[in-house]
Amino acid sequence: MKKIAFPRRRLAALPLAAALAATFGAGAVLAQETTVKIGFTGPLSGGAALYGKNVVNGIEMAIKEINATGLEVAGKKVKLELVSLDDKYSPAEAAINARRLVQQHQTPAVFVPHSGGIYAMQAFNEQEKFIVMAYSSTPKITETGNKLTIRIPPTFNSYIEPFTAYEMKKYGKKVGMLPGDHEYAKNWSALFEPAWVKAGGTIASNNPMSYNRSADFYSGVSRVLAEKPDVLFIGGPSEPTALVAKQARELGFKGGFLIMDQAKLDEMAKVTGGLAPLEGSIGVLPVAYDERVGAKTFSVAYRKAYGADKDPTTESSYNYTLTHAFAGAMKLAGTTTDAAAIRAKIGDALLALPKETNAGDFKGVDAVGGTVVDPVVATVDGGKIKPVSLSELTK
Repeated sequence: MKKIAFPRRRLAALPLAAALAATFGAGAVLAQETTVKIGFTGPLSGGAALYGKNVVNGIEMAIKEINATGLEVAGKKVKLELVSLDDKYSPAEAAINARRLVQQHQTPAVFVPHSGGIYAMQAFNEQEKFIVMAYSSTPKITETGNKLTIRIPPTFNSYIEPFTAYEMKKYGKKVGMLPGDHEYAKNWSALFEPAWVKAGGTIASNNPMSYNRSADFYSGVSRVLAEKPDVLFIGGPSEPTALVAKQARELGFKGGFLIMDQAKLDEMAKVTGGLAPLEGSIGVLPVAYDERVGAKTFSVAYRKAYGADKDPTTESSYNYTLTHAFAGAMKLAGTTTDAAAIRAKIGDALLALPKETNAGDFKGVDAVGGTVVDPVVATVDGGKIKPVSLSELTK
């Protein structure tokens, strides 16, 4: 009797049919996943490279956590991806990078950690419909009326009066100014100088220097020290700021340092050989010394991600938190592409973050696009970093 082969062929085809069904099914699932690219432009080379890298580290940490947990926007799975470009601290390069990020990668937001780059991007971001995630404490950033900007840190003008009161009381009323020559430092200097004079002080001299392009500040520091100041006003990225302080001590300066909020005391101590050369300084509180829940949780996670010897910084923690908030804002807005809708929900997303993720203890976003946060500052007293509230300093 002749065998019938048809049933065998039909049975053999079943696994293939199942495999095809599984393949097409997986394709349908994959089709529901969207990759959203987040942009960064900042200094990743030169004297400010560490500063830029700290920002990138914070954003990358948040993205990895978000992707691991899973993000859904309007019923679709969303995977975040960071595209980071080096602008060498140049405003012109930042603008070029931003256009590349938006046009080539369709980034709905670009993180940028310097005011010159922020201003350059604000000239066209509303027209090209992307959010400027601005890491700079310059007040002017949110005074321009730009509706697609978020200022991440608090404005530095809140530091000027208490910092001035502390240094005047401890050391005297004659200040020598040695700020950086980048846009942020110019803005700080423009508000600091009249405030110091108004408080009864005098300006011994004002000698801006290129913190990003130099490692030798002896001539500039010597010129200012010749006027015998009681206090030195310094600031820029941590490493060059520390070099300025170190070289001032080597040239015999015995007074205090009033440090702009861009520089971090713990990072500076690594360059100066400890905290002793920074005695009498006042600046922002390093994250590693912050006892609040979010900061402590972030510090542990940061060291786990980048090494036990790596200290977390304010720029890494603040940008980490705002990346989480940006993801939450997309979810609340129900869109990954409508920049205005996402921008409108960032404040709500900040308030919805768990304490462990809110590393900066943010309270939301104000009417002009600045985050609401209670900053904690620190002094170096007796060779130790000591947290202090702004209100205490003005008593």
